[in-house]
Amino acid sequence: MYFEKAGSENTAETLRIAVAEARARGITHLVVASTVGATARAALQALAGTGLKLVVVTHNAGFKDEGKEEFDPAVREEVEQAGHRVLTATMVTRNLNRAITNKWGGSSQTDLITAALRMFGEGVKVAAEIAAMACDAGLIPFADVVAVAGTGRGADTAVVLRANSSSRFFEIKFREILCKPKNF
Repeated sequence: MYFEKAGSENTAETLRIAVAEARARGITHLVVASTVGATARAALQALAGTGLKLVVVTHNAGFKDEGKEEFDPAVREEVEQAGHRVLTATMVTRNLNRAITNKWGGSSQTDLITAALRMFGEGVKVAAEIAAMACDAGLIPFADVVAVAGTGRGADTAVVLRANSSSRFFEIKFREILCKPKNF
């Protein structure tokens, strides 16, 4: 499925596709990127009663504003009360290399990997990142999962991938892109 444009207006359909494909393929885990919690809340509704395990991945505190976490604590509580997990962690492609680049300029090998993944779309890049982050934390299996991400806010990309940790990032295998914006 290709969406005419990127953005949060695709969230409900992206999650519908992701949940349906996970169930049809016997995949047990859905990994969803969420910055402030709106996509996490939508994911909870989309998988209610399915038996799927949800891992919501959000980025580190201080990402935007020093010392501040963007993810809504009330949504974290909702997700955890429903028996699912929220992972707050540093993005795989935004680590110390980014700090060096920001301070002294230049680019890093990580920047090249990020740029290459973005050729397929921002959501595809984020899908790989959140799968690696969730594997690093031991929250998903090193197996096929459905990863849901987006371009900016909301979800507009869903992929089936074989997850792996950040130290084995190149062992992540994209099985299928289920949906994404057409303009990427």
